Amino acid sequence: MGRLINIDNGGTLTDVCVIDGDCIVRTKTLTTPHDLSRCFVDGLTKAAEAIYGAPDLVSLLRTTDHIRYSTTQGTNSLVERKGPRLGIILSGTLSSGDLRTEATSELFDALVGDRVEYLDTAVDPADLALSAVRAVNALTSAGSNRVVVIHGGHAPGLAEWRVKNILLAKFPQHLLGAVPLLYSHEVAEDDDDGRRAWTALFNAYLHKAMENFLYNAEHKLQANKNRNPLLIFRNDGQSARVAKTTALKTYSSGPRGGVEGARAIAAHYGFPHLLSMDVGGTTTDIGEIVADQVRVQQRGLIGGIETSFPLCDIVSVGVGGSSVISVEDGRIRVGPQSMGSAPGPACFGLGGKRATITDAFLLSGLLDPTSFFGGELKLDRERAAAAIAENVAGPLGITETAAVAAMEDAWVSKIAESLSRFTSVTAETTLAAFGGAGPLAVCRVAEAAGIDRVLIPGLAAVFSAYGLGFSDIGHRYEARLDEASGAALESTMASLLNKAERDMFAEGFDLADCQAVGALQIRFEGREETLALDGIALETLPQDASLSVVLTVVKAIPHPRLLGAFSPDGTKDTSAVTETDRTVLLGGHLRAVPLYEVESQSGGATAPGPAVLEEAYFTSRIDDGWRFEVSDLGDILLSRS
Repeated sequence: MGRLINIDNGGTLTDVCVIDGDCIVRTKTLTTPHDLSRCFVDGLTKAAEAIYGAPDLVSLLRTTDHIRYSTTQGTNSLVERKGPRLGIILSGTLSSGDLRTEATSELFDALVGDRVEYLDTAVDPADLALSAVRAVNALTSAGSNRVVVIHGGHAPGLAEWRVKNILLAKFPQHLLGAVPLLYSHEVAEDDDDGRRAWTALFNAYLHKAMENFLYNAEHKLQANKNRNPLLIFRNDGQSARVAKTTALKTYSSGPRGGVEGARAIAAHYGFPHLLSMDVGGTTTDIGEIVADQVRVQQRGLIGGIETSFPLCDIVSVGVGGSSVISVEDGRIRVGPQSMGSAPGPACFGLGGKRATITDAFLLSGLLDPTSFFGGELKLDRERAAAAIAENVAGPLGITETAAVAAMEDAWVSKIAESLSRFTSVTAETTLAAFGGAGPLAVCRVAEAAGIDRVLIPGLAAVFSAYGLGFSDIGHRYEARLDEASGAALESTMASLLNKAERDMFAEGFDLADCQAVGALQIRFEGREETLALDGIALETLPQDASLSVVLTVVKAIPHPRLLGAFSPDGTKDTSAVTETDRTVLLGGHLRAVPLYEVESQSGGATAPGPAVLEEAYFTSRIDDGWRFEVSDLGDILLSRS
């Protein structure tokens, strides 16, 4: 296996994981939201320094087979409602009332609001041109900086194509300040008008920021002699070049990386039901693996709204290490706003003045101000105390200690309630806790959710980046089948295979070396079903069913190897090694508990709580009634008696 580099860009931190055979090098850098390509290159440079002893980025890139990138930027922008102002032009049978329902009104108002215009595409060309120009002018005057054209009813592509030809002539895209004009049928071929409309809106909301950053990052890689194109890891679990990646499919791609890693580790250790909890700076992302299979929705949900693409079933909750904790109407509120990395939690000393859980855990004694973030970021206790006094303790009229405890209670409750809403917990459930903030108070989260077993991966702090290593290079294609005949099916499949051949050639592979799987998607009376093409009898299908051909093409590339094991019978268990202790807040009182450095523990090392586990990039408090055990691989299993 050649060298692989995986990068996961979060709202607060950007993680880099370099995999070279059985050797893994990981590092982190603060995310730079004003220029994401900066933290991208900073992370790679830090990795090069860890490998070569010098920031030799060119040598690192020239010896790397593939670089895969994932991000939570799309997730975070939707959670925090930070994105472009969209305007929409509707025609045909679709109205804003179809899109702005009781369930979707908040999101519609945040993305679109009253920036809506209507067109009658059935009028003569001159009148249509005049109406289309007036619609665009009205939307841009109302503040729209991206316009989405959506037609409802029969042949949406044809109707939108008529509007597109007019607008391209009237508003040439090469002019400075031109507003991007997007068309729903070009994003997804979906007969469900509302679903296709929302898919186009989400894609437009995410597209510009992703495009600007990714091409900038790719240019910097090329300037440093990178061998192969930058690969973007998608929510469907595969990777592809920037130019062949739909922006919407980057939504929750970072969390999907964590789920891929969780799937691999569940299979390795034999966990039948693994619930993954990825706690970053802005969100907690929850996924599920049952019998080694990732939970996927064929019509993926974003904000509870169906889209046209299959997406991993991940719930992103606005609570993380940098989430703002405030008091509203005498009650503590956690998130969804986040301080991110700039200015970050108050204790970062970068200008943040709002209270966060990172500030609380610093004051509780759990976080060491000198060793946090591998010792690269010194935490300021006085700034944390001032932020909590002003934003929590003062408004509630309580002491600092009581405020810290109340902040933890609220933070833990929000995560635990989200886990319980997402799935049913059973005796077979194991909670995988990762991300920089995932292990912090995981024992309390697990107890609140009724879970007795927790897995903290040894690479917990960069686990989503590590999980990208279990993906391959792949593309998915879909096309309508207008006629239920063998000839039409053969022709449509041939067309999709031609597209796949071109795309895989651009990725550097021959189609003959890839796995290609075709399927037929049937939509009938509100139901959808996917059938294998082998042996299908088209004449038996309902005549008024909507049919689509789906082609998935994958080129497998090497994956990391998992080698470790826990000791099921306790024969390998040894006492964990500790040389010091740490005073932490437990049950409202300060207590001195053993401090265990993860890097110093051998396979089979075990000890009971209360205790603190710490490594370079994560810290975990092991509470009373819990015991930890370290595997040969460095993973940590927590069990509640």
